[in-house]
Amino acid sequence: MLRSARGFSVRSCTRVSVVLLAMTLGATATRAHEADDSTPVTRAALPPPTIGPGLDPAVPVPARRAGLLIAADAIRGHIEILADDRFEGRETGTPGYQLAARYVAAQFRALGLEPADSSGYLQPIAFRRYSTVPSGCRLSITRAGREVTFRYREHWLASADPLREKWSVEAPMVFAGHGITAPEFGYDDYANLDVTGKIVVLLSGAPKSFPADPRAHYSSGLVRDRNAAAHGAVGIVSVRTPADELRSPWERSVRQADFSSMKWLDSGGAPTEVYPQLEFMARLSNAGGELLFEGARRTLAQVYAASDSGRAQGFPLAGTLNGRRVSALSSAASSNVVGVLPGSDPRLRGEYVVVSAHLDHLGIGAPVAGDSIHNGAYDNASGVAVMLEIARALRAGNARPKRSLVFVALTGEEKGLQGSDYFAKHPSVGEGHLVANLNLDMALFLAPLRSVVVFGGEHSSLGPVYERAARAADLEVSPDPAPEQVVFVRSDQYSFVKQGIPAAFPTAGSDGTDEGLERVREWRRTRYHSPQDDLNQNFDWPSAVRFARMNLFALWEVANAPAAPRWNAGDFFGDRFGTRK
Repeated sequence: MLRSARGFSVRSCTRVSVVLLAMTLGATATRAHEADDSTPVTRAALPPPTIGPGLDPAVPVPARRAGLLIAADAIRGHIEILADDRFEGRETGTPGYQLAARYVAAQFRALGLEPADSSGYLQPIAFRRYSTVPSGCRLSITRAGREVTFRYREHWLASADPLREKWSVEAPMVFAGHGITAPEFGYDDYANLDVTGKIVVLLSGAPKSFPADPRAHYSSGLVRDRNAAAHGAVGIVSVRTPADELRSPWERSVRQADFSSMKWLDSGGAPTEVYPQLEFMARLSNAGGELLFEGARRTLAQVYAASDSGRAQGFPLAGTLNGRRVSALSSAASSNVVGVLPGSDPRLRGEYVVVSAHLDHLGIGAPVAGDSIHNGAYDNASGVAVMLEIARALRAGNARPKRSLVFVALTGEEKGLQGSDYFAKHPSVGEGHLVANLNLDMALFLAPLRSVVVFGGEHSSLGPVYERAARAADLEVSPDPAPEQVVFVRSDQYSFVKQGIPAAFPTAGSDGTDEGLERVREWRRTRYHSPQDDLNQNFDWPSAVRFARMNLFALWEVANAPAAPRWNAGDFFGDRFGTRK
């Protein structure tokens, strides 16, 4: 498709006009019906539900009727608008994101969804924005009177400090494996190590010997940071494992290092989940890791091998690390966009099922192949588009489930799940409480869809729900093709899980074929988190419809079931977080 460098395409212009007209008409109709909340969106008689492709007669009539109303053109229109250059990549805290948030809020208003509270559809969040100033950063190691200097971007990258603009550290180093303490497995990387006042050097990720679920949890950077701080460390230098290098090449990390980071602020104006005692934070490339381990009792290759075999035993590293990082700090603001469809059952309407999709993306970065705008068409205009179309189909089909539904377009996912963390801890649903989360993030409609992967389905009663919904949409549920990538903790559903709320993250599968798996891998290699995730790639729109229908069917079952979703007995995440309220 031909597009101007900074404006809408001709097709997008047409769609914008049509959508804005629909929003105006929808808002007028909504105002006309505000006096009677039970009045349908339209008074026209609906046709009796019929069985179409992918619509199982076992699906309840209201869900089946709404499923028939899912429209490919509507999903396509939302993606083309949100992924247009006009939104400048929708980075959190920028005018482009604000424009996208206003667009989604207008859609919610046109659909007749209620604002979550009296302040409207936008849930404002205050942020600390912080970014690295590379020219002021330095890293060297002094061994036996000889200083070895690390070259920025080639050997290392500094992690910006959300608290201090300038800070230097000089400290001894200790290699501490993956930096994990997991008593349930009798595993402690810090056993017999004194790291007080020292820099800990850690391998990224978690041991391969861990089961997939604990490995996902313990791979989290926040978990490792908290543990290092608790053991008295003053900094962390993280060395990437070969598996992480394969998943996300160092070149991508370098390319994204110029993007700012963000933390939401608590009521006192302080950044959340920050450990002030960690004065220095850095990441090393493989070349930087080899330089750091030169002359150590084990080479980096030997450390990798020990980790692969089950445990990389820690040991002191010779020399003193001299590090300096300089950060640029500023204030920022952004908003989640929240719309509510109240439940029909007086007893259950205080239980809210959250449908989420992150609205933000990376914004504008260094040019790649002549393009600097990270449009985020799949990541995640696609998820927002599917969410909006599910909401529209439910409203147009007069389908109102027993439990209340909360549709949330989240900010700050690309900044570390910030918007979802804030919403999960501060849900704007009055006296109600959240009982489930269905998260839509980067469903790839690259080819005709035959299977889906439901990350998190195995942890709770949401798994069987999605099995039934997939069958009803003529899809199969496939197992996680790459559990080593710990996807379940890398999108917004994990913020809800940490608050004890069962969650699922459905996405397109690879159809169980080598060709399908390679198609997904190739997309991740060439387009993921790059300006090439734009409108100039393949979208199989019938697959988008089937995917949306499946999620609508699952949502309907969860919102109408006699009991709220529950964690499976003995589940790792349920046992760890399920008692939280």
